[in-house]
Amino acid sequence: MQWDLFCRVIDNHGDIGVCWRLATNLAARGARVRLWIDDAGALAWMAPDGSPGVTVRPWPTDDELADAPRDVVIEAFGCELPPGLVQRMVAAERAPLWINLEYLSAERFAERGHCLPSPQPNGLRKWFFYPGFSAKTGGLIRERDLLQRQQAFDAGAWLAARGVRRGADEQIVSLFCYEQAALPAWLDQWSTAPTLLLLTAGQATTQVRELLGPALTRGALRAVLVPALTQRQYDELLWASDLNLVRGEDSFVRAQWAGKPFVWQIYAQDDGAHRAKLDAFLALFLAGAEPALAVQVRAAFHECNGVAPATHVLASSDAWRRHCIGWRDRLLAQSDLATQLLGFVAETS
Repeated sequence: MQWDLFCRVIDNHGDIGVCWRLATNLAARGARVRLWIDDAGALAWMAPDGSPGVTVRPWPTDDELADAPRDVVIEAFGCELPPGLVQRMVAAERAPLWINLEYLSAERFAERGHCLPSPQPNGLRKWFFYPGFSAKTGGLIRERDLLQRQQAFDAGAWLAARGVRRGADEQIVSLFCYEQAALPAWLDQWSTAPTLLLLTAGQATTQVRELLGPALTRGALRAVLVPALTQRQYDELLWASDLNLVRGEDSFVRAQWAGKPFVWQIYAQDDGAHRAKLDAFLALFLAGAEPALAVQVRAAFHECNGVAPATHVLASSDAWRRHCIGWRDRLLAQSDLATQLLGFVAETS
């Protein structure tokens, strides 16, 4: 089947990151995917080799829509399809299946709205598809060979290939965040115990460089700049680390598949709606956790998101690692997003 996936890049590359992973997942299962995107620049480092079965197209103007959509159209994150495309869908003898892929959320409305139809004034029907963390949602993006890749991964060799060697008793922390109010306090904490901070390109890394200076060291803390990574290499960075600081949606999901302690910086919204989204995830993630661990993890997430000042020591622990592995195992019991989309399309068509 021919899938047309439409994506607009708002900021920080999260939209394109999710859409590229989804496109490659669908293609790996036999679909032919055209990814229509208004700014494909990030793919030069995110996926420099492309992917079999996926064709990248620039966002079309109305007079560039010679190829009418065929089987499935995915409107990622409510990006709004080109009006000319919608007109072609209305005029088509057999309209393609139109799916609105929503943002990931642990809030209850994701379960209530998942797979609901929305009749349009033009006679078309749009279906809402919600990724999520429960069996009542569309699941998460996951490659079929993910666990096999993890099991074969050699963290020491991966680091050595990048000129990095882990020191004795060093905690490895990866940092991929927006600008971070808690960073000054965290750097002070990490400077008191052997810590290797792996810095990816972005706002928080710029902040760390300003705080630590050119040497990128403070006490027992040393930081190393990591060049732009492909999506597969970023997965491996998470696997090589003891604690992962992530943001947005794509890296948030990948940190959960890594099965390592992580702290999530959610994308802040002006109306404060992100706070409810953050707490909804924490309620689900920490259900059944040891009480002391739940307090520690909730505090770390709140400090990372500016809800509380950074006063707790941010470090991995055996209890936190066990909890993250248990959480990953529960997620693995659910069907992944691409599999569920393919099943939904087969059933609905």
